[in-house]
Amino acid sequence: MNQPIRTLEDQDEPALLRDQFRQLLRYRALLASGVVAGLIGGGWLALSGAEDYTSTGEVVVRSAASDPFAAGASADKGINIGSERQTAVSDTVGTLAVTTLAGRGDRVAVGPLLSGLQVTNPPNTLVLRFSYTGRTPALAKARAQALADAYLEIRRQRTENSIANMVDGYRAQLAPLTEQRDQLAAQTGGGNDVTSARANIVVAISELNRKISELRALDTTPGYLTKKPAAPSEPTGAGLPLLLGLGGVVGLALGLLLSWVRLVFDPAVRSTRELVRSLGAPLLGTLPRERAHGGSLLAIGRSGSRLAEEYRAVAFRLAYDPSFAERRRLLVTAPRGDGAAAAAAAANLAAAFAEMGRDVILVEADLRTPALARDLGPAAQGSRPRWATRGRRAWPSDSQMNVDVPGSGAFTLIAGRRTDNVPRALTSAPVGRIVAEGDRPDAVVIVLAPPVLSYADAVALIDRVEGVVVVCDPREVHRSDLERIREIIGAAGGSVLGALLHPGLSRHERRARRKAAKRRPGGGGRPGRDETGSGPEQTGDPTETLGLRAFDSTAGHR
Repeated sequence: MNQPIRTLEDQDEPALLRDQFRQLLRYRALLASGVVAGLIGGGWLALSGAEDYTSTGEVVVRSAASDPFAAGASADKGINIGSERQTAVSDTVGTLAVTTLAGRGDRVAVGPLLSGLQVTNPPNTLVLRFSYTGRTPALAKARAQALADAYLEIRRQRTENSIANMVDGYRAQLAPLTEQRDQLAAQTGGGNDVTSARANIVVAISELNRKISELRALDTTPGYLTKKPAAPSEPTGAGLPLLLGLGGVVGLALGLLLSWVRLVFDPAVRSTRELVRSLGAPLLGTLPRERAHGGSLLAIGRSGSRLAEEYRAVAFRLAYDPSFAERRRLLVTAPRGDGAAAAAAAANLAAAFAEMGRDVILVEADLRTPALARDLGPAAQGSRPRWATRGRRAWPSDSQMNVDVPGSGAFTLIAGRRTDNVPRALTSAPVGRIVAEGDRPDAVVIVLAPPVLSYADAVALIDRVEGVVVVCDPREVHRSDLERIREIIGAAGGSVLGALLHPGLSRHERRARRKAAKRRPGGGGRPGRDETGSGPEQTGDPTETLGLRAFDSTAGHR
């Protein structure tokens, strides 16, 4: 109890990650919605998309060579495979392929034709892979074949045009040399100079003729279609299982993102560490969810009850807390709501202390909608208290009841009762004498107060009952509420001993309570917390509780 509270920054990184992941899992509806949306999107893409077929052909590119089998000959001589890939997807190839396809009855424009073409080059190869995607297998095959043939034809034409241009250039150089040779041959004299010049011209003419002959002998094959396009047997693209899997993964990522955004802007307490840090007090325990047995409020005395064991553990922890053991007075309250969980906690803690052999007095300080005696049922039996006043009897006169817990003992209950002036009743002398009973040896006084943020009734009792236990649902309480409770109790001179978490009501239980409240006469009260006793109806206006510190010693004799 007196150990220092470790703040969130003191935790190691793996623990923080686990805690954050656990917080994200709180929003299971968002996670499930993201996964469902992803699956629906993947299924829609798989079922609504048009089926496409892809046919693929492969072309090995080669350069022109005079002797491709000669030693040292290189097939990639003068080939830039990147430039060849750009040529394969150019409009020139597309225009030639369109002409070819038009002759076969397939009329298509260059743009739409090239839009279905994809040309890739496997690494470290001179292979161009022509992949064409069409609406039918036959269409994909025919167009892939036409585009590959058009590329080879364009490349062959370019090679032949280059050779023809070079031959024309050599012939242009050969014409003047032939004319000079003929002129020198017509000269009958001239001696050695004429003979030498004529010989040089003849050598130049022979060299040019040799080059022309080599160019004409070149193998102009542009490449080979090593893999002919074939009609695909199945549609191209991801199938239904793959798209569903991808949709599920994307949907899960979307759900996690939405959960994270919801977590960032969620004002509720996101973890027990955050609750401890906001309240400035340790966590006393977490109550397990347990089905009600016959509508009984008391879990203590019920055999095999995990809830009872948790209440016993909390009571033992409080009994050995130095700040509680000094005064043995405990105020049990809730942040907001109807206070039903706080009432159950107060009653069971009283039973647990009675089981430990303590003389326990449980005071129900809820004078607006008292219902603890009714909720305890047959276990509560009335008797006249020794502090009852004579004459006109105001609360707590005639409110003592003995609560018998089977197999655990008994404790005294000072049941609440509707009162005209709640502040005057809570600060009266009889209440002070009841609270002072905690000074007796082995006595414990537990006060059940209305929600501290709804009414100031609990604040009026903090100067007499310093130790406070806050009972709350971690899914509903806000961080700002806990910080405000800490400030209010600290300013009033009290201290928060700890927090007790309860699982809250399920949807079915909340719906049943709302229906039961509507069936009651004047069903405007809080579910399960109204009583048909005497006294005016309370409006629940917090301004009615202003001035709770004013003490009137004659309040008990009104």
